[in-house]
Amino acid sequence: MPAEQAAENLNQLLDNLSCAGGKDERVTLGDMLQATGRRAFGPLLLVPGLIALSPLSGIPGIPTSTALIVMLVAVQLLIGRQDFWLPKVLLSRSVGRSKLDKAIKFLRPVARVIDKFLRRRLSFFTEGLGVRLVALVCFFIAATMPPLELLPFAATTAGAALTLFGVSLVAHDGLIACVAFALCVATPLLISQALL
Repeated sequence: MPAEQAAENLNQLLDNLSCAGGKDERVTLGDMLQATGRRAFGPLLLVPGLIALSPLSGIPGIPTSTALIVMLVAVQLLIGRQDFWLPKVLLSRSVGRSKLDKAIKFLRPVARVIDKFLRRRLSFFTEGLGVRLVALVCFFIAATMPPLELLPFAATTAGAALTLFGVSLVAHDGLIACVAFALCVATPLLISQALL
């Protein structure tokens, strides 16, 4: 299936995601990435982030699969690859069409709110070295996700950060990247205070 038109905001990306896999009963991660743009870092980061943020993160193995995709893509970006490679074993992971549709429906209201604030600004964070900084941070976020899978829906905060970084790159909005950086700093501080 050819990739859909490149998304410039969350709602457009969800539209593309809803077409993934055609009318198949199950939709693979490969189908989702193909529908949203497999050659760009933004969608490759945003799709796993949305999956980790949605109820799909409660399916065993999904947070770890999405984390591995983010880590692999981040490393390839950091070493300067232009065309991203992902193993078939990850791309073949699938979810039922009905679960994907429910997750998209769950994310629509959030997407509408976020899209109202998106605009091109603070381009340092969405181009050149800024993208590499985002990739490095996302690698470390993704590395925390497999252990979090032991607790149902614990990877949601990581999914939120990945989603915000992905949105910032898709919409070229550096302010959203700044919010994601702040979330990455604030979350461990809040957790440590709660434990004390």
